[in-house]
Amino acid sequence: MIARRRQVALALTVVLAAGAACQAQHRRSTAGTGRPAPAAARGFTLVASGDVLPHSPIIDRARFDGGGNAYDFRPMLAGIKPVVSRADLALCHMETVYGANGDYTGYPDFKSPPEVAQGLAATGYDGCSTASNHSLDDGAQGIRRTLDALDAVGVRHAGSARTEAEAHTVTMLRAGPAKVAHLAYTVDTNGKPLPAGRPWAVNLMNENVIVADARAARRAGADVVVVSLHWGTEWQDAPDQQQLTLARQLTEARTGGRPDIDLILGTHTHVPQAYEKVNGTWVIYGMGDQIAGEMTNNDGAKDPRGNESTLGRFTFTPPAKPGGRWEVAKAEFIPQLFDVDAGRVVNLNQAIRQGAEVKAVRDAIRDVVLSRGAAKDGLVMGE
Repeated sequence: MIARRRQVALALTVVLAAGAACQAQHRRSTAGTGRPAPAAARGFTLVASGDVLPHSPIIDRARFDGGGNAYDFRPMLAGIKPVVSRADLALCHMETVYGANGDYTGYPDFKSPPEVAQGLAATGYDGCSTASNHSLDDGAQGIRRTLDALDAVGVRHAGSARTEAEAHTVTMLRAGPAKVAHLAYTVDTNGKPLPAGRPWAVNLMNENVIVADARAARRAGADVVVVSLHWGTEWQDAPDQQQLTLARQLTEARTGGRPDIDLILGTHTHVPQAYEKVNGTWVIYGMGDQIAGEMTNNDGAKDPRGNESTLGRFTFTPPAKPGGRWEVAKAEFIPQLFDVDAGRVVNLNQAIRQGAEVKAVRDAIRDVVLSRGAAKDGLVMGE
């Protein structure tokens, strides 16, 4: 395992350099033309990634990368920046809340440095879901600090709120020519009660509420409605019955024959789970942890799956006629690994191409992702 991690870290340097060069070439190819890139005219691409979960070693690593006097999360995410920054819309899941003035903690009650938000923005993320079982780790003040920090760097958010008005406002983002509504909910808050007088502080998962919110988002002008769900059974590769049932119910919901929800993004389980097309709508049951410290599973054993994840990428095309559905023309997954020794997110396909011995990890993630037959519906592994 140590030898493999060293190979990943070595390959990462090459991968990052190659990715930066490729990104620069992409920008050169579309600069100075006076018109949008062809992809924008056809529709838009959306990428989404899993849980950002800064355990204490992650916080320590960010301080090291910041020279010992600051916290810098940009290097951790540099390996996936070429994929994220090219998308028309990129969404993450910010699982923890932020602390202040050096009061930062890991598990079990997380308070992360607000510089995480700067790292997410620099990587190219446009928005994050913020409803999770850790949303109330520091009460209402933790939510406020988190959303203030995301606002300060221009990263939108959905799932938690500072005011009742904010809780009832649809998070609407622009993706090429489309308006995308982002909604987010969590199955629980680790038993922590909602703050007194603030029952709206965190969105709790409820089928009827989610459908009603999706319909409200559509009335507000959303072309595409994306729902992030913090759900599932931790350390379980297969989606549990609650996930399967709710996915079916949500994708069945329609107004005037048009689905109310266009994409479901799952987080929370710590491990990658399957992608599946349910009632014509793509569902990612679980993307896994994009950033996390070395993880211990429910049996008390170190489990490398807790540092494995996927990034979903969906290419949407506009409807044939006004009022129709924006369809997913291409669905992809990109397998990732958080190298805990190097403190870096690794795009596994890029790493393999550069000679890292991580094919077995990549293939194991692929097998889980495709375990519910998504390949027959066109899901492919991307670069």
